[in-house]
Amino acid sequence: MTEARAAAEAGMPATDLHRAVEEFVGELKTFRTDIHNRLIAQDTRMTMLDRKAAFRGRSPLSTDAQAEAPHQKAFAAYVRSGDEDALRGLGVEQKAISVADGGFLMPPQVAETVQSALRAAGSLRAIANVVQVEGSSYDVLVETGDTGTAWANDIAATAETAAAGVSRITVPLHELSAMPKASQRLLDDAAFDVEAWLAERIADRFGRAEAAAFINGDGSDKPRGLTRVPQGPANSNDPAQIGTLPEGFEPDYADETLISLVYALHPAYRANACFVMSSKTAAALRRMKDADGRFLWADTLAQGEPARLLGYPVMISEDMPEAGPGAAALFFGDFRAGYTVAERPELRVLRDPFSAKPHVLFYATKRVGGAVTDGRAIKRLNFA
Repeated sequence: MTEARAAAEAGMPATDLHRAVEEFVGELKTFRTDIHNRLIAQDTRMTMLDRKAAFRGRSPLSTDAQAEAPHQKAFAAYVRSGDEDALRGLGVEQKAISVADGGFLMPPQVAETVQSALRAAGSLRAIANVVQVEGSSYDVLVETGDTGTAWANDIAATAETAAAGVSRITVPLHELSAMPKASQRLLDDAAFDVEAWLAERIADRFGRAEAAAFINGDGSDKPRGLTRVPQGPANSNDPAQIGTLPEGFEPDYADETLISLVYALHPAYRANACFVMSSKTAAALRRMKDADGRFLWADTLAQGEPARLLGYPVMISEDMPEAGPGAAALFFGDFRAGYTVAERPELRVLRDPFSAKPHVLFYATKRVGGAVTDGRAIKRLNFA
């Protein structure tokens, strides 16, 4: 109205004034319509977002990853630069406690990577019974006889049955250590995955040491291996002995000898049994045939499945003794029932930047033990 009054005082014609007012009113209506449409569109989008939030809730974040992140980050700082403050500042509930003799527990992700590599290695661990303990040893109770049974009815008194004897076998845990080293320049490289490198080196050294001990260990500060267990007759019922066939392994009678070995094992253990032998023994058996000219060895077509000998799986262990007079040619049995691997779940690592300058040493340790806990489940065959 102020502009219209000013235009009238200035002598503007009424027609022009009326046209100007109509144009102004038209532009104002257009502006209001545009604003109204935009508000409606915005309200529609907000309504759609509210519906999505109501019917399709946001996926919850992983609490495990958040809980492990502080420990993993602090451990990476300790490995790269030796900074212990972050690890010592974490609580026990975050699994970052220090051990009494120095060093720190490795993050669960790194420890699980090492354990996965150990399970995949060509070691007796892959077919044995593996248990985790918190003490310094693991006790296994083995029945040395059959529990008596009797039939009963509603008239006659039930006779008392004989109880089976029980034998206790102790598997002590021993300390296994490895000491990979890296240069400080490599550790300072932010693109270098130090945790994966450390896990790979530790798993390689631990895997080779375990594989050798589970076969040839003498039980002195290391697990007792299969070849160091006392031998007994083929039908021995002593859990502390491994039954050995009296006849030796001769190439001319390989099929008969292997069949005798298989059926010397009790049927209860035969269902889950497998062969354990070296590569040289496997190479010799692959060329052998039975009386009808059929190969004793059969390769499987399924991916990931082991080869079979007389229908039973074969595990190749490079730590098995080489062929020779009196040497343990191969073992056959249910190793999950006969051999026990006991270990503590945690892995420890201590950073040492002084002993091998300019390199940094990582002293990694774990506690593991192994022993035959039921010799009746395993049979042994020697070379003649």
